Amino acid sequence: MTTTADEGFLRRAIELAATADKSGNPPFGSLLAGPDGTVLAEDHNTSVTDNDITAHPELKLARWAAANLTPDVAAGTTMYTSCQPCRMCSGALERSGLGRVVYALSGDQLNALKPGGGFAPVPEDGPALYDEGRAVVENYYKS
Repeated sequence: MTTTADEGFLRRAIELAATADKSGNPPFGSLLAGPDGTVLAEDHNTSVTDNDITAHPELKLARWAAANLTPDVAAGTTMYTSCQPCRMCSGALERSGLGRVVYALSGDQLNALKPGGGFAPVPEDGPALYDEGRAVVENYYKS
């Protein structure tokens, strides 16, 4: 359930999305609020101007949080974003330990606005060679 405070932060994320659009980038913006409601960081999409398909604001803020916040503080934060994070960004958000994400548009709503819908999924095959793959990974997680 969103609050009036959440709506204010979402409006700022939408302003950041407009900034991205004005600079020639896809119109997405995000901010990270601390447990006390202080804005800790904010960013917008720069995937075109940076020539980097991963320059989504959610991913950039997840990286920032992982590098700059303790796990306890990160767990108390809320990310406000103009659109539901994509799968790439969602993975980064999970790993960064943020506490909550609030978004304005869902991924389905976004795709309905795009000519031709969203991106086509890349076919995946697997798992394969489980024992060989496991041998490389399992010692890392035993420590």
